[in-house]
Amino acid sequence: MVTPAAAEKLILENIPPFHREDCPLASAHGRVLRRDLCADRDLPPFDRVAMDGYAVRADVLAKGTRVFRVGRLQAAGMRAFKLAATADACIEVMTGAVVPAGADCIVPYEETTREGTQISIMGEPGRFAAAHAIHRRGSDHRSGEVIVKAGTRLTGKEIAVAAACGYSTVTVSQQPKLAVVVTGDELVEVEGLVAAHQIRRSNDYALRAALISAGYPSVARFHVRDVRHEVEHMMWHILAEYDLVVISGGVSKGKFDYLPQELEAQGVRKIFHGVAQRPGKPMWFGLSVRGMPVFALPGNPVSAYTCLHRYVLPALAHASGAAPAPVRTAALAVEVTFRPQLAYFLPVRLSSGPKGELVATPDPSNTSGDLAGLVGTDGFLELPAEESVFAAGTLAPFRAW
Repeated sequence: MVTPAAAEKLILENIPPFHREDCPLASAHGRVLRRDLCADRDLPPFDRVAMDGYAVRADVLAKGTRVFRVGRLQAAGMRAFKLAATADACIEVMTGAVVPAGADCIVPYEETTREGTQISIMGEPGRFAAAHAIHRRGSDHRSGEVIVKAGTRLTGKEIAVAAACGYSTVTVSQQPKLAVVVTGDELVEVEGLVAAHQIRRSNDYALRAALISAGYPSVARFHVRDVRHEVEHMMWHILAEYDLVVISGGVSKGKFDYLPQELEAQGVRKIFHGVAQRPGKPMWFGLSVRGMPVFALPGNPVSAYTCLHRYVLPALAHASGAAPAPVRTAALAVEVTFRPQLAYFLPVRLSSGPKGELVATPDPSNTSGDLAGLVGTDGFLELPAEESVFAAGTLAPFRAW
């Protein structure tokens, strides 16, 4: 067996990167960026009015002039007007407009009174200095500056930047075709009749939903019985067609656990089988002849769901070129005792401590088959195998569902 850290290292060293493609901006949400987004011009691209009001000369204000004559109205989207040469000249301006040529100060409406084309500025002289309420050209970013780095998963913020900088398409990682396979004669469809000795399929639904939530929408579900020739036929089809496969069940040492032997027979090279952890100890990982990653997770729902979040999702992010996400830590709310010499993935509920720190309250499921026991939890702490007693306040890595 390998440790969780060693398993993660082996996976990241062996999983091949996904190809790149150009994607229309309107379809890019949730995709991993593979080429930096740079400003195509200064941002903002002009001196921009930041408040509705009147554009004046700051030095005229400083000399005590309080009454001005309004010349024109400068709205957003209009070419800039030029302030008249007279000292008392001003131009009415709207937020987002170009600052009129010759003006260097904006006095907001609420600091003025107006009669016809004449305004009076209230308050003390010198209150409005040069550049007041002006968003200077290039003060956010300069032309050519990298704003969004490759490796970022695109959300609304980054999509807005791309649009503002003229990117009608962006270079992203291809979306992999994923297969989720559940095994077992005891499984029946959700809508099917269920006998006393059977259980409804849930792992494939759970794993698929988690994969989609993580940004991988192309996920097909399959079920194969514990029949060797069915396992052989199904795996041949999946290994040929998909970019990554996640299998749940059939990887332990039972008489009907055919998957390890069948994967080997079809040329899938085992990287490791067995991780010193609980739950999820029988986990298996390998690569097909064409380099396709195969994750074979235990069939118990909690084990499969935990392994997906501990290994599969980080591997997908790595293959997508995503920047590594920092692992958060949380402090145990109470003492925890765990005897086996295995890493313990402990489901927890999060709260904030008196200083704003993350506090993790253990909320373990009844058994590794009790997926319903995870409802209400936020993720799990990874407690190391070297210890058996973990005092309240112990800091440990936290991974969210």
